[in-house]
Amino acid sequence: MNNVKEMKRIITASLTLMVIGCGLSTAIAQSSKEAEKDHGHAHDEALLGMFDIDGITVEAKQGHGNVEAGKEGHLVIKLPYKDKGETVLRAWIGTEDRTMSATGKGEYAPSHDDYDIHAVAPKPLPKDAKWWLEIEKPDGTKVVGSIPLLKDVKKAE
Repeated sequence: MNNVKEMKRIITASLTLMVIGCGLSTAIAQSSKEAEKDHGHAHDEALLGMFDIDGITVEAKQGHGNVEAGKEGHLVIKLPYKDKGETVLRAWIGTEDRTMSATGKGEYAPSHDDYDIHAVAPKPLPKDAKWWLEIEKPDGTKVVGSIPLLKDVKKAE
């Protein structure tokens, strides 16, 4: 009889933890979605300009200030067409061959109709480092081109 009572207690405790866990998961997911909505583009983004990426003219902005070796950079890309996020964008900081570079995948922001891409700069940062952008259209075609870093755009002004 004691074993049955003990089993009921364990099952009750387990079910309680599962219910609490599900409630926490839902709350975390909802709070995460709310944070995404609130996040938007409230942080400072500097306009880099309009750039031709193998025949596709994109508008580029850089967030998080200047790119630093070993730190995350933020690139915002607006395409010249509306695709509702079906294009895949990838970006990295460094050289075209991606040596020592981490590639970030763009996240479509429907409220702005643009893509947010976060990538960590290599350490050490190559002297001639740039943003490199790969655009993969919904039909599978890919194009690659470069965009100067914010520090280099400011020098050109």
